[in-house]
Amino acid sequence: MRSLPDGRRLHLHDGPIDLIVEAFGEADAIGVAYRAAMGRFPTILDELCAELNLLRQPARPSGPWPRGVIARRMAAAVAPYSSQTFITPMAAVAGAVAEEVLAAMTSAAQLSRAYVNNGGDISLYLKPGCHFMVGMVERPERPSLFGSVRVDFAHPSRGIATSGWRGRSFSLGIADAVTVLAESAAAADAAATVIANAVDLPGHPAVVRVPACELAPDSDLASLRVTCAVGELDATEVSQALFAGASLASSLCAVGLIHAAALCLRGKTRVVGVPVAEIPGTPVESISNQRCSLTQYSPAGADL
Repeated sequence: MRSLPDGRRLHLHDGPIDLIVEAFGEADAIGVAYRAAMGRFPTILDELCAELNLLRQPARPSGPWPRGVIARRMAAAVAPYSSQTFITPMAAVAGAVAEEVLAAMTSAAQLSRAYVNNGGDISLYLKPGCHFMVGMVERPERPSLFGSVRVDFAHPSRGIATSGWRGRSFSLGIADAVTVLAESAAAADAAATVIANAVDLPGHPAVVRVPACELAPDSDLASLRVTCAVGELDATEVSQALFAGASLASSLCAVGLIHAAALCLRGKTRVVGVPVAEIPGTPVESISNQRCSLTQYSPAGADL
């Protein structure tokens, strides 16, 4: 646990958990918030490990419920998908951890705004009149912004998450990146996983897949075949894969599970729920949904 060189942000690291934390407000309040984060953080990994066997099991509508507060948040985030697709509570672990650390901070101090970034899965806190500009990446392994989204206090999104086969987690699909805005970071994390899995061309010869357990023996995906390489795709194939993911994202938006999503594949982006400002050289398609309009989308850098 240490402050980053900029003197503003806190870095918390324990095994697979790697957080960047920043709070805004009075100096004393920021200090209190950071101490609260540092006090809560060391207990998290042990709590999750105590229920890891359960958390790695496929979620079922009538399955057992975990005990820990973070584990319960994970289970609740994946529950809406448990009867339709394979998903485990681990699909929401990064977002749920970010939420827990943010909750510790905001319970301890009066802040104007704050965020906890867990490897790109972000939990936000805003007071009235405040906002965040959040950058959107096209490829997680070599981050480059294709746009940014402004989240105001009045908008209900407090969680942002990104998933895809190029990221740090496994994916069943071929999306380079799927970024989701939702009510909470855990909800966004789970939805990004499901939508990224849906961006796919089943059986395509250019897509290389291997059982997840061959890459990580303890993976919760076990023998499911995950994407490890994507070869040449033509424009029609890219559009077909993006359409499959965008159709699912639109349905999730319509029922309120997410507020918006941006799906990226091979330099093309499909957006559900928000208007997007096109960046030169990046083809962008927008699918509007009246229930999911955001305040602003613009090609600016993030202030996170």
